[in-house]
Amino acid sequence: MNRRVIHIDESPFRFEQWRRHLPNWLLRFLPSGGGNAEDHHGKGMFGFTVFLLSESIIFLSFIFTYVALRLTHSRNWLPPGVSGPELSTFVIINTVVLLSSSFVIQPAENALKRRKFNRFRWLWLLTIAMGTYFLIGQGIEWSKLDFGLSTGLVGSTFYVLTGFHSLHVLTGVLLQITMLIRSFSRGNYNKSHFGVSATTLFWHFVDGVWVILFSILYLWQA
Repeated sequence: MNRRVIHIDESPFRFEQWRRHLPNWLLRFLPSGGGNAEDHHGKGMFGFTVFLLSESIIFLSFIFTYVALRLTHSRNWLPPGVSGPELSTFVIINTVVLLSSSFVIQPAENALKRRKFNRFRWLWLLTIAMGTYFLIGQGIEWSKLDFGLSTGLVGSTFYVLTGFHSLHVLTGVLLQITMLIRSFSRGNYNKSHFGVSATTLFWHFVDGVWVILFSILYLWQA
């Protein structure tokens, strides 16, 4: 006979009472039941959220470094003959495609929760295509720029920021492909869909970071 195991919350903070005042969208990322051993999804999402917070620190360190360098080298930021990254129609379309994918992947996760597997797969596949489109577009943009990684501060900071972000986009696409393949395994998502929820959260994180990068790299003109 399986007995429901609950770990007593012995922390000095009354976490459960504090938890009741949080909005519903935030509750999905926190474990419930005072450490309920059966709440694998909630505890998994909480752990994954902590991981994303650590990733945020890395991105913030890069972003703050970029802003500090721009402010202290405003006069000689662009070397002679270098125009820097430009806000072209191509970049705008690439950005719109990536940000729009967040409005596709969320309904896909919701469809999986309602056991609508075909809808989930088509929306998930569309998200994969949009992420791949962004990566290809990023590569095309790099090939057309008039500066490289070694071209002063503008080159090193631009490629580090966009390259690190593209690495996360690639990771997100690979995770989505994995979750899509797993959806064809019979009964795989009967008990839990943690992988899909974590991948969705990761994708929202990637899109949110790009909003910041797009603003400081393209909208903040020299």
